[in-house]
Amino acid sequence: MQIINSPDRKEWSEILRRPTQTVNDIEATVVGIFKEVFESGDAAVKKYTTKFDGVSLESTLVTAAEIEQAVQNVPEKLKNAIKLAKKNIEAFHTIQKTPKVEIETTPGVKCWQEKRAIQKVGLYIPGGTAPLFSTVLMLAIPAKIAGCEEIVLCSPPNKFGDLAPEILFAAQLCGVTKIVKVGGIQAIAGLTFGTNTIPQVYKIFGPGNQFVTVAKQLATKHGVAIDMPAGPSELLVVADKTANAAYVASDLLSQAEHGIDSQVVLVATSKQLIEDVSKEVDKQLDDLPRKAIAEKAIENSKLIFVENDLIALELIDAYGPEHFIICLENEDLYVNGIRNAGSVFIGDYTPESAGDYASGTNHTLPTNGFTKAYSGVNLDSFLKTMTFQKISKQGLLNIGETVELMAEAEGLQAHKNAVTIRLKDLK
Repeated sequence: MQIINSPDRKEWSEILRRPTQTVNDIEATVVGIFKEVFESGDAAVKKYTTKFDGVSLESTLVTAAEIEQAVQNVPEKLKNAIKLAKKNIEAFHTIQKTPKVEIETTPGVKCWQEKRAIQKVGLYIPGGTAPLFSTVLMLAIPAKIAGCEEIVLCSPPNKFGDLAPEILFAAQLCGVTKIVKVGGIQAIAGLTFGTNTIPQVYKIFGPGNQFVTVAKQLATKHGVAIDMPAGPSELLVVADKTANAAYVASDLLSQAEHGIDSQVVLVATSKQLIEDVSKEVDKQLDDLPRKAIAEKAIENSKLIFVENDLIALELIDAYGPEHFIICLENEDLYVNGIRNAGSVFIGDYTPESAGDYASGTNHTLPTNGFTKAYSGVNLDSFLKTMTFQKISKQGLLNIGETVELMAEAEGLQAHKNAVTIRLKDLK
């Protein structure tokens, strides 16, 4: 990991740059595949599944028999762990329900706001080197609580044409209505346009690699909403001399093992801690089964020394991390002061992996600095807010002239007339 001491503010943007390709680098590929899926449907999906996943499938739909077999193949201890995680995630997302909001703004003018579920949602679950069945919980549970009618899950098959049994177990446990063995750009395109096999949806959720992220952004040009730009995983830890170097190193590596394009950063007010963490990273790295992946990610990662907490907080806000861990004495300064972060983990005994799996918060979060404008997935992500109003005769008399004057001032005579014609009948 690169050690950087007291960087000048002018250097921050370059130091904190993510190790990702630009949209221009990969957009042409995404646009080409979208065009083929739009024109050829399942045939194009099959073509790219063969090309990218190395398997040719007669049918991409997961059958009831496959789900039943998957349930039997998941060890009981893991099933119980998944059920406990489900319970905590359900609890946290259920309390996010908000009641109807109602007010009489003027006598006779009643306005209210209610929420309605998005009817059709698509959940993208990464597969590849680490099938993320935990993401099934994070997306399907709030979708179910919200009341989404159609919950379509897409995930890339392995070389045998199967999905991980844990993904299938979690999907059936959480109420997914259709499971499709399709991944990558072709999955997002299928959910965007619809095919004979993949239903068209109104909103697409889920993390993925850079190609999936760009594909989701392209989907918005075709009238399909997305949760957020959620690309390669990232983590920033802030720590001082009181932090446990072994704990910090373990957190950094927990994100580094996600993928070679992941990024982890330590911002510290202690040079000694940076040295200790660097040694711990090397030590713990040797024991990881995914060492080769983590090593690549570590090459893109930084250990940054800053003189004080105020500089650290300013730098962290400039970065806007997906995951933010606070391990220092003056934790309140960071808890109260942070403005740009996806999910915050406080104290020595709050590892980021707890949020990834079972504490109850959602792990589908904005990356690449999008925390400056986007929230992570929550119950409201699966809901739309609708406003209603009902105006009585007296209510229209109370605000009618105001509407007429404003409409006339904007040059919209028909708007004015819609009120005037009613007022004539009331006076």
